[in-house]
Amino acid sequence: MRTSRVAAAGYLGLLGLKTALALRTRRRTPGPRRPSRAELANCVVVQPILGGDPDLAEALRANRDELAGTRLVWLVDTDDEIGHQVVMRVGGAQVLICPPAPPGVNPKLWKLQRALDEAPADAIFVVLDDDTRLPTESLGALLDNLAQATVATGLPAYLPAKNHRDLWSGLVQQFVDNNAVLTYLPTEPITLNGMTYAARVSDLRAMGGFTPVLRTLTDDLAVAGLVTAHGGRIAQTASPQWLRTTVAGPRAYRRIMHRWFLFASILLDRQPPRQVAQIAVLHGTGPLLLWTVLLAGDPVAAAVVLGIRAVTLSGLQQRVYGRRLHRPLLSVISELLQPVHLVHGLSVRTIVWRTRRYRVISDADFRLVP
Repeated sequence: MRTSRVAAAGYLGLLGLKTALALRTRRRTPGPRRPSRAELANCVVVQPILGGDPDLAEALRANRDELAGTRLVWLVDTDDEIGHQVVMRVGGAQVLICPPAPPGVNPKLWKLQRALDEAPADAIFVVLDDDTRLPTESLGALLDNLAQATVATGLPAYLPAKNHRDLWSGLVQQFVDNNAVLTYLPTEPITLNGMTYAARVSDLRAMGGFTPVLRTLTDDLAVAGLVTAHGGRIAQTASPQWLRTTVAGPRAYRRIMHRWFLFASILLDRQPPRQVAQIAVLHGTGPLLLWTVLLAGDPVAAAVVLGIRAVTLSGLQQRVYGRRLHRPLLSVISELLQPVHLVHGLSVRTIVWRTRRYRVISDADFRLVP
């Protein structure tokens, strides 16, 4: 009984601390606003495309319509027949055909460098994943945060699944929706949300563009490291970008979570011990405390923790995203699975990423596996 109460107090105290820190950052961060026509015209929005997701056409169409007035560029691999068909069918954007990345080169950064080479020198370069929808008001927040930073990064959240019975997509959604605000906002950013970020073309070119980091696996961490190595600053916005990704079953779910947690382990490897300890306390102990509460056989403590957790997460999402994204059962399952995913990410170093299979030795050493 005592163990469960101590674990419950620890879990709720940690949740309360992260919530308070996240809300403080949100208050201090420029919020959403609609950019002027001149600002929109000065933005080059680039999306590396990978065909295959059934929602791709809808996502591209949403950005085409929402970001009217920007220069929208879709980057498609020469051998991506499905991607070619989708972008031609949707239309309304410039299409750049990109040859395959050489061995050992990050395929996403390879395509981004191609787009950067063709961008106007005075433009804002906005990177947007192909499953991500960027509201115009959130683009305004990126631009405002860039006023005092080298790069501004977004805050991801999931649109409701089309099929609410889709367990595996729901677990991925709850992992992102429950953790994004509590991970990105409470502390100074040490990496980017690679799904959405913006920087001045002139600043990127002054750092050598993406060329210095082409041979790194984790593109978001690599770009963040490039910025800080040149004395730049990363600004974390508190305005959402919306995702919808179809997770086709348990194997796809396992691959996604394994890749994310392996990338997280690479991030930790590059941090000083003090930073690692802070991350471990803020983000690693919560799931373990929740397991302790639920396994201790104390129904009162479990009910209190689950109730306060649900209210806190729902309220925080309402404040930050403008809507409640919390699904109680899937949310709890998603958090309880995090230690499993962490062990998997630390122990298995082969991932499937962007249709390719890699053996990951380090961030700068990843090799194609037949």
